[in-house]
Amino acid sequence: MTDKILVAPSILSADFARMGEECESLEACGADYIHFDVMDGNFVDTITFGPAMCKALRSHTRLPIDVHLMVENPIKYIIPFADAGADIITIHAEADKHIHRTLQHIRAQGLKCGVVLNPASPIELVKWVLEDCDMLLLMSVNPGAGGQSFIPGVLDKIAQADAFATAHGLSFDIEVDGGINPDTAAMCREMGANVLVAGNSIFKAADRAEMIRKIRG
Repeated sequence: MTDKILVAPSILSADFARMGEECESLEACGADYIHFDVMDGNFVDTITFGPAMCKALRSHTRLPIDVHLMVENPIKYIIPFADAGADIITIHAEADKHIHRTLQHIRAQGLKCGVVLNPASPIELVKWVLEDCDMLLLMSVNPGAGGQSFIPGVLDKIAQADAFATAHGLSFDIEVDGGINPDTAAMCREMGANVLVAGNSIFKAADRAEMIRKIRG
């Protein structure tokens, strides 16, 4: 885990007609990652982006592309996204019967890997694979759509994850996604999160660079 707070704008909230320009703007505004939400219409109802979009955006930014797979059978997406230029791939524990195998597959492509938990899923579901992870992504909304309100119960889960990492000498990043604005970001940072995904709060801001600074704290 880095001591620096990283901000990962979610391009789910971007202007889909200007995606390349949006990524360039985020980099110029001081973002740390591009958060890339992949939805398949099965794990969640929505369908969003695939590897072709990831590949198209790769030439528009030097920032790491943080691919969040909200899909069934995620292992089949790993090589296509690795080939498309992803840097980090996270998979939902609820969507994969063989989490450890999929994490190994991601790392075998030379990428960073991580697991994701829905708001109602406990840390116990993944704690024995965290030593193999670069990132734990905790959803602070139910996956499937942007613009939702932050679920406060995730704060205790952030603290549990941070305590588990400390107790076991692990250094995975704790990323939080959903309803992030300067106020909720401050609460997440206090509990131990160090990567914050924000969509509407950044893309609707009059000054994106200033909003990123406020979320970073």
